[in-house]
Amino acid sequence: MIISSKDNALIKKVSSLSDKKYRKLYGQFIVESVKAVAECINAGMDVEVIICTQDLADKFTGAQVVTDAVFSKISTEKSPQGMLAVVNTPENTLCAPKGNCLLLDRLQDPGNLGTIIRTANAAGYEDIYLYNCTDAYSPKAIRASMGGVFNVNLHEGNLDEIFNALEGVQVLSADMDGENVFAFTPEDKVCLCVGNEGNGLCDEVIARSDNTVKIPMRDSCESLNAAISAAIAMYALKNNQRR
Repeated sequence: MIISSKDNALIKKVSSLSDKKYRKLYGQFIVESVKAVAECINAGMDVEVIICTQDLADKFTGAQVVTDAVFSKISTEKSPQGMLAVVNTPENTLCAPKGNCLLLDRLQDPGNLGTIIRTANAAGYEDIYLYNCTDAYSPKAIRASMGGVFNVNLHEGNLDEIFNALEGVQVLSADMDGENVFAFTPEDKVCLCVGNEGNGLCDEVIARSDNTVKIPMRDSCESLNAAISAAIAMYALKNNQRR
């Protein structure tokens, strides 16, 4: 059956998932594009339904087909590609990391968050602890993660809960008053803390960290983008662990 009505119950529900309130209510989020949906499935995510336009109906068995007009209503893309999946949000119990990890403190830009998740996946920082961050499952964050969000563990909690999970892990705050990250020798397992785009890390995270590291910069540069800083520091620390 092809859904042609924008008032269809499924269509209304999927459309609502562009709003964080309804993503929380239903415990679901949207993944768009043929490539992203395939990556989501290959990563073993729990997909409830795949929705596509008629020209893509043969890409995935069992997909719900809709008209182009209906798909435009539920798509969050400027140029819809005609395929999306409704995915059940993973229930990751806040627990100790398996290896190197991140603590992200109050990040508010979904593009930054998604890019950091993408880099963390590439660099092998499999566990990411989120403290009062923007929604990692928003459409913009999902797009920016380029499939990374399907291959990491996201943990949300308050600072007491997060630091309890990090017991025994060397915690490093990224801050301009720290040691040169390229000369710093980390322990076998580290947690890199990255702060808010405008205000950096909160005082409590810095106070509870074991060390502080910085990326050296020319005096003419005040700061780097949060995602760029995180990427540089992640790889610098990982490289220094191998010495």
